[in-house]
Amino acid sequence: MDKQDIYLLLNQVASGQISVDQAAFQLKMKPFNDIGYAKVDAHRSLRQGIAEVIYGAGKTPQQIVGIVSAMLEHGQKVILITRMTKEAAELVKTVHPLDYDPISRVGVVGSKPVPNGIGTIVIATGGTSDMPVAEEAALTAEALGNKVVRLYDVGVAGLHRLLAHTEEIMNAQVIVAIAGMEGALASVIGGLADCPVIAVPTSIGYGASFNGLAALLSMLNSCASGVSVVNIDNGFGAAYMASMINHMGVK
Repeated sequence: MDKQDIYLLLNQVASGQISVDQAAFQLKMKPFNDIGYAKVDAHRSLRQGIAEVIYGAGKTPQQIVGIVSAMLEHGQKVILITRMTKEAAELVKTVHPLDYDPISRVGVVGSKPVPNGIGTIVIATGGTSDMPVAEEAALTAEALGNKVVRLYDVGVAGLHRLLAHTEEIMNAQVIVAIAGMEGALASVIGGLADCPVIAVPTSIGYGASFNGLAALLSMLNSCASGVSVVNIDNGFGAAYMASMINHMGVK
């Protein structure tokens, strides 16, 4: 939908030809911007409340630049790019202002919004080795307008490290528990917290961890109530869901 279409639609609302709800429905139904190798969903935020996110893996640096440019042309103010290579980040920086984190491979074009969720999202990891997934979650949550508290290296091998942060756990609106090995952190946090806990198994661990499968099965079989599980290493998916929960009251 271009500017002329939007003005026409707004004039129809102003003149009483159509209702506000009908106009909103038309905006939601406008599909995408076809740039050949991608169909950029310029109105996703109208339907889902969160704009489209670029999954960088498998895309060339040139393709990412083109998608970012298309999004900016349609007025998207904050663009999140996950699983982005260093080469892609270097090229995007020559065209658009980009904040790139090499640990999580997350890039953000534009300024992160002021947090407007109900409360705080706590991101907790079993170990330092889980930080790439944790930072993907934390940066995603921040880009989606959430206040984030990071609790890193608080795994069950030293339970006192987690218990030293009981106040943050008790005050959280949502907790993302990230762990590899046997994935026990999610169950422990689930037994302490009175809010939803989103468990993220990571591919960190020795041979019998099977690249995160052991942690995934452990988290799926958690005896703690209120624990849900996303896919292995999916920090983005966990943060996206956590943000939705943290904005339910606002909605």
